Amino acid sequence: MHDATLAQAIARFAARARYEDLPLAVTASVRQRVLDTLGICIAAQSLDSSQAVIDYVAEQGGAPQARAIGVPHRVPAALAAFGNGVLAHSLDYDDTHLPSVLHPSATIVPSVLAAAERAGTDGRTAVTAIAVGLEVCVRIGMAGYDRQAGNSVFFEHGQHATSICGALGAAVAVGVVLGQDEAQLTSSLGVAASMAAGIIEANRTGGNVKRLHCGWAAHSAVTAADLVSRGITGPPTVLEGRFGFFEAFLRGEFDPAAILEGLGTEWEVPRIFFKPYPANHFTHAAIDAATALRRRGVDHRAVRSLTLGVPAPVIRTIGEPIDGKRRPATGYQAQFSGPYAVAVGLLGGGGGLGVGLDDYTDELAAAPMRREIMDKVSVVADDECTRIFPDQFPAVLTAELVDGSAVTERVLVNRGGPQHPLSDDEVELKFRDNAGRHLPETAVARIAARVLALDELSDVGVALSALDDVAAIEYSVTTTAQEGDL
Repeated sequence: MHDATLAQAIARFAARARYEDLPLAVTASVRQRVLDTLGICIAAQSLDSSQAVIDYVAEQGGAPQARAIGVPHRVPAALAAFGNGVLAHSLDYDDTHLPSVLHPSATIVPSVLAAAERAGTDGRTAVTAIAVGLEVCVRIGMAGYDRQAGNSVFFEHGQHATSICGALGAAVAVGVVLGQDEAQLTSSLGVAASMAAGIIEANRTGGNVKRLHCGWAAHSAVTAADLVSRGITGPPTVLEGRFGFFEAFLRGEFDPAAILEGLGTEWEVPRIFFKPYPANHFTHAAIDAATALRRRGVDHRAVRSLTLGVPAPVIRTIGEPIDGKRRPATGYQAQFSGPYAVAVGLLGGGGGLGVGLDDYTDELAAAPMRREIMDKVSVVADDECTRIFPDQFPAVLTAELVDGSAVTERVLVNRGGPQHPLSDDEVELKFRDNAGRHLPETAVARIAARVLALDELSDVGVALSALDDVAAIEYSVTTTAQEGDL
């Protein structure tokens, strides 16, 4: 592939991808990621930001092509991708790839499902497209990771790699659904690069705009591929060119080998980490370490201070400004707080896979007992954790007790990754816990059965049909309530 530009090499890989050639680990992983993503989307309907997006999508009109979760009628595919992409990322419960440090499924899965439902695509084609999109997304993300600096260059520039790289990977994936050839796939990537965006200042100082990022990326992906199918073209040197993607976003700092080496033979897809907890992934090891302290008999009332050691690059996300992280104003802000993660672990979670959505509410974020614990937590750089990062997001938690003793727990491998994977039952349990918040058990079971047999479906839309009646009920209830508030 080295005789081509980077975009052309990616397009060649995508055009040649065949379901029959995919490793079993890849197809199994894709099915699980579709199930995981749909469950998160369904659960996210209850958020105020989700309702705003659902209402927006419902009011836009247009061709009835695909389902947007929560909307009672079909909408244009790009709008369906937008709505579902927003929901998929809104709970911070979506999967993570390392070392690209991005969340690929929240953009790729909604984009492909929308395009596939519109086209009446079979399950094998959809699985292939999702696998290709995930692979392209994370490899572009890895190309922007600086090993020497120990962080994503995207992140250093204030950019949200999840949505930026997601738009590119998803555009290629939608191109696969549309049956585009190499030239068209190159252009789909090239056009999407001019539509990729996302800044992450909201992680620091508030605002829920980050929830929109994967939705806009998915909308851009479907739009870009659709326009290319109608004759719009993009530059073949869009990635490495003098005025290309990597120059524009990363000032030319990128590793082309991360894209090219093993492309098509060594798959990253099965290495993507599932999230067991609905919070920023940097906080997960803190939850597990605090949980381990609790299981060893450490009572939070007997603790004088807590020191959370983490990789140096993650402190700005979960430990700064420390006063703000000790006083999250909302459940959403608590998802990005290292001190809150420690409090959750010490007190014990109430659902999901040990810690669930009900543990991240506005009320609990302000609960006096949790704030008392958070006041005791300092977040510091730990050398061992920094060396391991970004292949894991580790944590070392030390509790100094009032009797003068100290207890330490080290969590150096994340639950949900290849070295500590979730079982098939745990992935399905997470889906059932999420989807069961809005769907009856019969619908939950039907969706799970169809998605886990996605390869066998002649029409991807069949997997989503169980959502229709519930979407109409949810939307009707919400609309009536809003009208009553006027």
